[in-house]
Amino acid sequence: MAFSLSNISEQLQGFLGAFKKQDGESVLGIDIGTSSIKLVQLAEKRGSAVLETYGEIALGPYNDGEVGQAVHPPIEKTVEALTDLLREANITARAGGSSIPLSASLITLITLPTKSQADLAAMVPIEARKYIPVPVGEVSLDWFVIPEEEANFLAASGRTRAPNSTDVLLAAIHNSALSRFDSILKGASLTNRFFEIEAFSMARSAYEHSTKPTMVIDFGASGTRVYIIEFGIIDISHSINKGGQDITASLARTASLTFAEAEKMKRDKGALDTDAGSSTISYIFSEAKRIYLTYQRKEGKAVSQVVLVGGGALLPGVLETAKKEFDAPVVMGNPFERVQTPAFIQDVLSSLGPTFSTAVGLALRALKQ
Repeated sequence: MAFSLSNISEQLQGFLGAFKKQDGESVLGIDIGTSSIKLVQLAEKRGSAVLETYGEIALGPYNDGEVGQAVHPPIEKTVEALTDLLREANITARAGGSSIPLSASLITLITLPTKSQADLAAMVPIEARKYIPVPVGEVSLDWFVIPEEEANFLAASGRTRAPNSTDVLLAAIHNSALSRFDSILKGASLTNRFFEIEAFSMARSAYEHSTKPTMVIDFGASGTRVYIIEFGIIDISHSINKGGQDITASLARTASLTFAEAEKMKRDKGALDTDAGSSTISYIFSEAKRIYLTYQRKEGKAVSQVVLVGGGALLPGVLETAKKEFDAPVVMGNPFERVQTPAFIQDVLSSLGPTFSTAVGLALRALKQ
């Protein structure tokens, strides 16, 4: 498997594959998470991305667990779940892009004291060892030089930059993760055209790109990811070790409920009315706010907007709580705004949007491959 980072003018980020889309061909965005699999099928018609079908299936029941639980099923069970979803969602496309979780990857922006491409090629793998906590041979490593226009903008906005230096986006993915996801897709008879770290797919679809810093909070089942994106560049990525599963587990313990009963209560009523749920959400937002304030203090500039994505963003009360925590506008991400959809399901898609940010972002990129 070979990978390279895409051009910043095409939203900068992601690992490219070797296949190309045929004209009019439908493509998939495949987001295999810890609690569910999400699929989006798009086609290009008259120059626009058109939604053909979409679907989600919980992984818990395929691993002796419950809906909403973060699980790690064997490859064959994940293949079974993916195959069931392909059938239930009436998926006809057989090729597209797949996401890699942030937990199996690394993204960082580094500055090297040279402009020579030959020197960069030699220096980047050496510099990477400072950031990658495992042997370099265990990851697929790639890097992309930030063009001068973007680099000069970052320097003008407060980033210290030496005259004869180069800003480089460094990305790495664990080979074991690539192998696992590749086996899953092949097991479901799908052709994977590229792998992409989930942050890049989400960023492509979840908000309007701007030269001003934007914070994105991605509420997952097993954890929450926080990103600050500026000029299309992921400047900060941070994981918080609590997510939707922790809220459900806390509710189940304190109210003497089963996990399934607590999950239903959480989705129906939210979690802010209980001490257990409220404490977990408060912890997530306190960590996100710490990142938010540290960034503003260090960089000397304000975050212009906070965007909420992921299934946890849909819980009752989460949006309202976020608006109280941050002194920037807070909005819910809606990736389906990037594609043409039937009018009669637009309200449904709007309510589901934050959950499908990564899958839509993958499919949008697959249309351009």
